[in-house]
Amino acid sequence: MKLQTSLRALYALAVAGCIVAASVSMDGCVFKRDPRIRLTIWHQDRIDVRIVLQRQLDRFMQLHPEVRVEQLFKETEELRSGFIIAALAGQGPEIVYGPSDQVGPFEMMHIILPLEDIFSKEWLALIDPRGLTWYKGHLYQVADKLGNHLTLVYNKKLVPVPPTTEEELVRIGKSLTADLNGDGKIDRYGLTWNYTEPFFFIPFMTGFGGWIMDDAGRPTLNSRGTVDGLKFIKRLRDVERIIPNEADYNVADILFKDGNAGMIINGDWSWAGYQNAGLDIGVAPLPKITTTGLWCAPMVSPKGFSLNSNISGEKKTWALELVRFLMSPENQMESARELFTMPTNLQVQQSDFVQQNDIMRNSRLQIDRGRPLPVVPELRAIWDAMRPSYQAVLAGTMTPEQAAEEMQALALRRIKEMNE
Repeated sequence: MKLQTSLRALYALAVAGCIVAASVSMDGCVFKRDPRIRLTIWHQDRIDVRIVLQRQLDRFMQLHPEVRVEQLFKETEELRSGFIIAALAGQGPEIVYGPSDQVGPFEMMHIILPLEDIFSKEWLALIDPRGLTWYKGHLYQVADKLGNHLTLVYNKKLVPVPPTTEEELVRIGKSLTADLNGDGKIDRYGLTWNYTEPFFFIPFMTGFGGWIMDDAGRPTLNSRGTVDGLKFIKRLRDVERIIPNEADYNVADILFKDGNAGMIINGDWSWAGYQNAGLDIGVAPLPKITTTGLWCAPMVSPKGFSLNSNISGEKKTWALELVRFLMSPENQMESARELFTMPTNLQVQQSDFVQQNDIMRNSRLQIDRGRPLPVVPELRAIWDAMRPSYQAVLAGTMTPEQAAEEMQALALRRIKEMNE
């Protein structure tokens, strides 16, 4: 009896919902179709970016009431795997947004469209060439933001002038690191960052002369730059003791926000959050390594739009119109002012705000000193190969020299397995 009652209740709710949300015909309950063209964007952006994006989408829909646009947030791995599965089945969002390294895997699956013949040459000429992601002779992504890069962020209350070399970094870091309450434990560190992840190690790898792959996509992890970069991280933690013994992203972020670290290495995605937390921050390029004469060079990538290869007809026309709208100078300027993201529109790059704001000027300087993020699918194999050996060095179970050789061997194996 209870089961029958529950079923009847559910049926009643369904009918009531149908009456409220749909039209009723002689054939029964029929949901009213939204006559508008529906477009969906998948992305992995944080909440403050989503707020700005929604504002821009709302303006687009006001201009074009015949179109309905929805944004859908997904975590990075969920977005990549989900888009591949959906697009291979002929489904998925019309537009997928993210950093340029997703282009390689998507192109390999033939699930995004070449764009060089879709957008006019005159329109593409308005964009910083670094915001156009070409791969295997075709343009697969047009970006409204350039960077996604690491810099040195410093608390001006503790660090009036940022370091320009690694030795200045150590000196300033040691002057700030302190046991403030006399309990024998360090309460404030000179520097913190998510140094346990390979992506955050790259600037020191490049500063000491290393890089992850050659122009043919072959890994180059067993280099002097890898070894010396690993030794330097160990020095900061175990000898100079200016960074915490352990620090993932959240730990480092909280230390800096709470004023318990004078400097942090973090990306352009973090700056607005630090200001909203009440910190007076400065952004500076990462230091120069005195022994090599090279600046620490983070990876730099555009973040932009790709089109699902299944899109066609009226939806394709409107998707192109939407991308052009979101990449307009007005919308890029809005994002730059609120989020401190580097625009790709050349006109906006020359604006007073981008040229004169300290954060934006130093961000651009760091971008110019950075290295482009590779878009080849092999990059994933390299990350996977670096992580265990890198973390073994931090754990003290492997020397930097052993780690560099093991990274290289594992990367070669992973790439071979991927291509078989």
